[in-house]
Amino acid sequence: MTFKLSHRAKRADPFIAMDVLARAKALEAAGRNIVHMETGQPSAPVPPAVLKAAQETLQTGVLSYTEAAGIVPFRSALTDHYRAWYDLDVPAERFIATTGSSGGFMLAFLALFDVGARVGLPMPGYPAYRNILKTLGVDTVTVPTGPEGRWSPQIADIEAIHRETPLDGLLIASPNNPTGTVIPPDRLKAIVDFCDANGIVLISDEIYHGLTFDAPAHSALEFSDTPIVISSFSKYFCMTGWRIGWMTVPPDLVRPVEVLAQNLFISVPTLSQYAAIEALNMAEAFRPLCDVYRQNRAILAKTLPRIGFETILPMDGAFYAYADISPFSADSLAFARDMLETAGVAATPGVDFDPDGGHTYIRFSLAGTTAEIAEGCRRLEAWLGGATRAAE
Repeated sequence: MTFKLSHRAKRADPFIAMDVLARAKALEAAGRNIVHMETGQPSAPVPPAVLKAAQETLQTGVLSYTEAAGIVPFRSALTDHYRAWYDLDVPAERFIATTGSSGGFMLAFLALFDVGARVGLPMPGYPAYRNILKTLGVDTVTVPTGPEGRWSPQIADIEAIHRETPLDGLLIASPNNPTGTVIPPDRLKAIVDFCDANGIVLISDEIYHGLTFDAPAHSALEFSDTPIVISSFSKYFCMTGWRIGWMTVPPDLVRPVEVLAQNLFISVPTLSQYAAIEALNMAEAFRPLCDVYRQNRAILAKTLPRIGFETILPMDGAFYAYADISPFSADSLAFARDMLETAGVAATPGVDFDPDGGHTYIRFSLAGTTAEIAEGCRRLEAWLGGATRAAE
């Protein structure tokens, strides 16, 4: 039987980072040793206390459906978390449990944007934003970023785009993936205020909060109650495979989003919700992991320029190095493929994050162990002839 694909499926672009991971896993299955620097996945396990909470839940023998918005203890724990981290009082009723941040984006997009709506996306940015919106028939509008704004969106650009053809929504991330840059608080406030004044839905991806190196990232909720904030336990809390996240919505959106969640997902995994409560209760115990990422960041910041990567974007937070490969190649797809096949180092080509401007960039994840990052740098240096270049 030949299936006729829907227009939505035809519009969907691949998530290249996952394709790189699949190829890396295939090489490993064939006996190759691969250094994984392609996905933003912490190598550290969750603490024993989180596992114990999950085990105790399993021992009850009851893993039933929960409320679509999440169990009350989970949402209450998020209220406590926002009070501790941001000095904000966000009622538990405004939190919605999601299957990772991905579930949150899907719920937000379906709740707020019809086919043909226009949503601004800073570039470079996380590819799933663009790919999901495109699949849903929502038009994405590039908000340029560059060195003049330290690779974060500038309010003047957002204003100019909105004047030309009004935006229905704007999605920002701080720290950003792939660049790692953090939006300064005064600029973040200006963006929030502009969106509020012009009826633009602001969605703020705050999944990398807690993972900054010089100054903390600020939540959009510090400046208004109207932004939709999406976050997850995958990054700071090292719980990628648990598929648990949350979104924070204004009161008027709670019920519409809950209804969508009921129909799309029924509920988030019960086990993950109870484990996440314990993770929130011991949030400060994850802080030392940022010191590991700081060491890895220092290794990349020292090694990459020495072996020929002349430009690396500011690594304010998250765990990525977005590097210019123009001294070596103008084709990031080919460069990443050759690096994986020849050097055994997996990284993600920049076109995943910026289809127009990413041909000369590549993203290295520094979320692995320090030994893995050091080995990856050694292989890169050998592959690119960095030792010879330095000697010259």
